[in-house]
Amino acid sequence: MPRTFRDRFEAGQLLAKRLSAYADRDDVLVLALPRGGVPVGFELARALRAPLDVFVVRKLGVPGHEELAMGAIASGGVRVLNEEVVDGLRISDEVIEQVTRIERDEVERRERLYRDGRPAPDARGRVVIVVDDGLATGSTMRAAVVALRRLGPSRIVVAAPTAAPSTLAEFRNLADECVSEIAPEPFRAVGLWYDDFSQTTDAEVRDLLQRAAADQDERAEPATNGR
Repeated sequence: MPRTFRDRFEAGQLLAKRLSAYADRDDVLVLALPRGGVPVGFELARALRAPLDVFVVRKLGVPGHEELAMGAIASGGVRVLNEEVVDGLRISDEVIEQVTRIERDEVERRERLYRDGRPAPDARGRVVIVVDDGLATGSTMRAAVVALRRLGPSRIVVAAPTAAPSTLAEFRNLADECVSEIAPEPFRAVGLWYDDFSQTTDAEVRDLLQRAAADQDERAEPATNGR
């Protein structure tokens, strides 16, 4: 039986070993899906000595049936629509725009909360490692990858400590690379593969992003000092 992770931090450390080829490169950016992906991404970014940020994705739920996604909106103002759902339910442009406005406000609120005034990074031309704490159905990660494609990265690497085998196979076709530490069968749920799967708070996300930014500033200091 595959091992379990002590917590998200240990999971990120183990995942980093599988992505060591991306260490010390100036074109690598780690984007974590909040909230649970941020502790994983923090350890990954620290091990690779790469910058860390968040990529916020919000589902666009069908009004009255919010569990059904008619699309998603993500950081950078990117919107992805599920044309099959939109056309099948004959959802009007007006309804789509109304739901989009609500969710866009939430994306922007979370970005302000998490970044604390820091500007969003530019993904264009960079290797983007997008990370979450696990992939079950992969719906949020799928929306993230489709949205990221529109921002022009040179390469998208999907990374998660644990993933359902069928979902992992799908992302190997959707992304340029997909890496997971374990892919247990049966999978059942992400939380089963962690000893500590307690909820990550907004305050913890803010703290980890601030610490990651400070680490980046510290690494940049020798260059600015002429060493």
